[in-house]
Amino acid sequence: MKKETPIIIQLSIFVSILFVSNIISSFFPSSFPVPTPVIGLILLYLLLTTKIIKVEQVEKVGDFFIGILAFLFIPSGIQLAPSLDVLSHDGVKIIGMTIFSTIILLVVITTTASIIIRLKQKISSNNK
Repeated sequence: MKKETPIIIQLSIFVSILFVSNIISSFFPSSFPVPTPVIGLILLYLLLTTKIIKVEQVEKVGDFFIGILAFLFIPSGIQLAPSLDVLSHDGVKIIGMTIFSTIILLVVITTTASIIIRLKQKISSNNK
């Protein structure tokens, strides 16, 4: 049975990662801003894959954050309210571009995945 990490330690891990990612974010030029949460996610991913941090050490708080994720998007939605005139004027264009970019994204992802799968199969067949 795995030992459960106390909540305060789990929160401390998330806060530490966010603090470090905030420092890293300040080094990026203003012409290429990288959001602190994106850097934090990359750091957390690297720490988890290198097993410096184990999943059990952040699982409970991570599950909590995932559970309230929809609630965290409410401020972003409220910030859009003053821009409703832009949405009413260019809403169709915005929706069209969103659909178009989503389709392009899906095509690129599936193509990349199929290339990687074929390469993996070719490598595994050559090793036999």
